[in-house]
Amino acid sequence: MQAELFSWGAAQEVTGSKHFLRVKDKLLMVDCGAFQGRRAEADEKNRNWQFNAKEVETIVLTHSHYDHCGLLPLMPKKGFPGNIYATPASRDLASLIMMDSAHIQAKDLEFLRKRAKKRGETFDKEPLFDESDVLKTLDYFITVSYHRPFPVMDGVKTTFFDAGHILGSALTLLDIDINGQEMRVGFTGDLGRKNLPILRDPEILPPVDYLVMESTYGNRLHDPIETAKDKLADVINRTVNRGGKIIIPAFALERTQELVYFFHILSDQNRIPRIPIYVDSPMATNATSIFRVHQECYDKETRQAFLDHHKNPFGFNEMHYISGLEESKELNSLNEPAVIISASGMCEAGRILHHLLHNIGDARNTILIVGFMAENTLGRKILERQPEVKIFGDPYKLKAEVVHLNTFSAHADYNDILDYVSRLDYQRLKEIFLVHGEPDAQANLKKLLEEKNYKVTIVKYGEKYILQSN
Repeated sequence: MQAELFSWGAAQEVTGSKHFLRVKDKLLMVDCGAFQGRRAEADEKNRNWQFNAKEVETIVLTHSHYDHCGLLPLMPKKGFPGNIYATPASRDLASLIMMDSAHIQAKDLEFLRKRAKKRGETFDKEPLFDESDVLKTLDYFITVSYHRPFPVMDGVKTTFFDAGHILGSALTLLDIDINGQEMRVGFTGDLGRKNLPILRDPEILPPVDYLVMESTYGNRLHDPIETAKDKLADVINRTVNRGGKIIIPAFALERTQELVYFFHILSDQNRIPRIPIYVDSPMATNATSIFRVHQECYDKETRQAFLDHHKNPFGFNEMHYISGLEESKELNSLNEPAVIISASGMCEAGRILHHLLHNIGDARNTILIVGFMAENTLGRKILERQPEVKIFGDPYKLKAEVVHLNTFSAHADYNDILDYVSRLDYQRLKEIFLVHGEPDAQANLKKLLEEKNYKVTIVKYGEKYILQSN
């Protein structure tokens, strides 16, 4: 028995995960994420697909980040007939991500349409999907908890294991049995790190024949998560002392909650000044509510620190959640020190663009980067400290201090990945396929894994790979 593996996204790139496994004449899809990068390239890749959605039998969602779930609403529109399987937390968070994306698309296109009109130009582009498309997509979801095997296609059974990446994230195990011929394939989705706040550590998959592994940080190492509070406190105190604001582009899922969690601890310990901290993202605000609901995903430390004492990990006196647009606009007139956490994490859309526009040119301020920034995104350009960047098409001088804290990354670095793979059944593991990484990262990780005598293949866009049963 053979299976066929291929990818139409996150192949030699980080965003836009769309992986496929064909078993006999049935096609399974793992994730359906949006590509993020140069506006024109992203729009082209997100609108024009190289596969037929009608041929996909079923979809398994590893987690609810935008680059993994962001294009799910297009699947029913394109004729997808099957089910979308996810953990309960992933389904709830994906609904927010998709709905927020629909809202942001509509607002951004409205802004660009008005700007084009002022310039005497025409602008007739439509959003990829709207809120009604999201509601239809949610009817396709079936939720399954960790460690509960469930059938997804004839001869294919799936089990979710905790990936420790974001709330509800899942390592996905596919058990394939066709006429007594068996094969086991694992997809890491995005693999988390040990000792991250709030969440449990990544679980080790049972023995697999093939592993489809992310490689985002295949050439980088993170600072120890234990140093996060110290570094965060240092940035806050330094910026406040010069009268500035701290602008944090952060993913609404997980990263924002981690930051709030650490701010709560630092405030309780009197290690940072009592300045207002604003979470300016309706999606982040709603996501935090979902975090409160899904306490089954919390680690023991979070339970002991907060829940056992009937405290809310994500709420304290200095914390303010902003939903309304007018409230958001008022933040740009603040003259005193404050922290503003706003989506999107890669600075490609949403309210963060307006906060950057108003604060990037002031040397008193700090732009704090706490996550991965894909190539060609505004976030990457700021991270590279380019002297001038464009926001909504207009140039702005970058005068604010830029600080990168890679302590907060929810992705495994290459040491984490090497450690994880070493704990799998070496005798059974035939091959590792690398996805979700830029070429330099993948080349380095491939070299490191091959030095440990693993067979490693870097998945190329659209190329097909044959997997053999035992």
